[in-house]
Amino acid sequence: MAVDVLLPHLDRPFDYAVPAHLDEQAQPGVRVRVRFAGQDVDGFVLERRDSSEHRGPLTPLRRVVSAEPVLTPAVLALARAVADRYAGTLADVLRLAVPPRHARTEKEVPTDPPVVPGAVGGPDPWRDHPAGPAFLARLRAGGAPRAVWTAPPGRVWADAVAAAVAATVEGGRGALVVVPDRRDLDLVEVAATARLPAPPARLEADLGPAARYRAFLSALRGSARVVVGTRAAAFAPVADLGLVVIWDDGDDQHAELRAPYPHAREVLALRAGLDGAGMLVGGWSRTAEGAALVASGWARPLEPDRAARRRIWPVIRLAADTPGDQAAAGARVPPTAWRTAHDALPHGSVLVQVPRAGYLPGVACASCRRPARCVSCSGPLQLPGPRSAPSEGPHCAWCGRVWPAWTCPHCQGRRFRATAVGVERTAEELGRAFPGAAVVVSRADRELPPVPPGGALVIATSGVEPFAPGGYAAALLLDGDSLLARPDLRAAEEALRRWRNAAALVRPAVDGGVAVLVADPGATAAQALVRGDPAGFAERDLAERRELGLPPAAAVVSLTGVPDAVDGLLEAALLPRETAVLGPVAIPAADRAGGGDAATVEVRKLVRAPLAVRADLVAAIRAAVAVRSARREPAVRVVVDPRDLG
Repeated sequence: MAVDVLLPHLDRPFDYAVPAHLDEQAQPGVRVRVRFAGQDVDGFVLERRDSSEHRGPLTPLRRVVSAEPVLTPAVLALARAVADRYAGTLADVLRLAVPPRHARTEKEVPTDPPVVPGAVGGPDPWRDHPAGPAFLARLRAGGAPRAVWTAPPGRVWADAVAAAVAATVEGGRGALVVVPDRRDLDLVEVAATARLPAPPARLEADLGPAARYRAFLSALRGSARVVVGTRAAAFAPVADLGLVVIWDDGDDQHAELRAPYPHAREVLALRAGLDGAGMLVGGWSRTAEGAALVASGWARPLEPDRAARRRIWPVIRLAADTPGDQAAAGARVPPTAWRTAHDALPHGSVLVQVPRAGYLPGVACASCRRPARCVSCSGPLQLPGPRSAPSEGPHCAWCGRVWPAWTCPHCQGRRFRATAVGVERTAEELGRAFPGAAVVVSRADRELPPVPPGGALVIATSGVEPFAPGGYAAALLLDGDSLLARPDLRAAEEALRRWRNAAALVRPAVDGGVAVLVADPGATAAQALVRGDPAGFAERDLAERRELGLPPAAAVVSLTGVPDAVDGLLEAALLPRETAVLGPVAIPAADRAGGGDAATVEVRKLVRAPLAVRADLVAAIRAAVAVRSARREPAVRVVVDPRDLG
């Protein structure tokens, strides 16, 4: 039995007796209820045996919740591998892998999926990739090729993924596609439906309990050979899996927010290894992890040829490199960007990408220029909109308090200057500058707005840029330096990813498409954008991380908690000799997972080791966590290969 108990020291199977009246139903993989530590808890049957190594009588199963074997051996093996990889417990991972039961849906009579016609021709989505036909041929032949793919711009990527999935199905195997969000899911579902003999199962948390469980059962029972979904779909029970696909693996939405915090890319890579399946890691940009897969020989690169890159991508310009702009080098929207938008609007919509949401997400005192801080908690102050009433004022980004009569404690000033400009203020400014153009604002907290067929200014935060009919005539990528200056290991990688994702929505260069980047022209990410070389940038980034001993070139484990707990965990762990401990660093209350008491002091230490001893490092920390759990000592948050290294 795998019992649904999250205590690390109880992360092991337990033996129970099967009563005679449950003998037929209590098969491996079914949900059951058992008595554990004086209360009824859920669990899964892992295996049936004739005898037990336990001395003494066994507690009998209380009941079989459902005779449906929802935990397959392949998913169980994957869940165990993920728990070991991320220093978690099997119960934690099974909560991510198997959705809650929906009894009424489970009792529905299964229906055969509708038969749909295959693709009706059209351009080959892999035509610009010299190695694309060979990749599809191996999938069709039942092989397991693994590739890191730089996709063409626009929506072609979804059709290319569907073609790879269709080739896998033709080879007699199933496929699994994981994307970051609903917009991408809609695209790949439509594309796959057009190419497959039966529509794929769609698996995402937003579907609701019944629809999600129905999609899960369709894969479990074999009626759906293909599953498309968001990060939780990485555990979908696809039979005879032949291909796993992840799109835009650098997107933060692929990182699970619940323990043990696995990343969908790593889950799929583990699954490909366990199931002998192929893998396709795709995106318009490339992560250091993708470069590491190529460098290790685990995967091969799939790149378009150079002539195709120049033909299908828009022209990229750096605003600071344009003659005549030096006098306006400090302007947020330099003359080159203004002229580009002005010239493009008669021919179509113009996308303006802004990194920050809100109105003025960062303000400082106008007199002494020191950052404006909250009087109560010292958090950063923001202006949610224009101050049209005396009662309005800046509010704190940490505690939410409003300070209508804020006064600078250093110089007694009462006026503000912007240190960061958000999407709302940008839309306000550009709306005045282009009075005849429609202005559309796209934000993460709203549904994606439609782009009118005529010319419009579309102001969007990163990641929620809507598609424009026929593509955007131009794009302005503003505030690039603020993206590059973020205190984050992935700042340059993320900046390039966001810029490439926006540029991918612009018309090709042959159709007059152009994107203008407002950023330091000497930055390596900016140069990679101009060259159209995300693979070269990722290789250079990986080489630098290898020299510095940073992931993915090294194994890193983050330990966060009260100082005594973190120190106690490290003392109890039998770490490999090659391990180095970095820190401690104090963690502000606003940055802690799940909030936390501001009065409690928490620290973070990083434990670093070579990749060769990653398994030993994680196992040592898991064992120490289990010991502390058995002693009921304060918990420590353990994150393997954290993405938020500052």
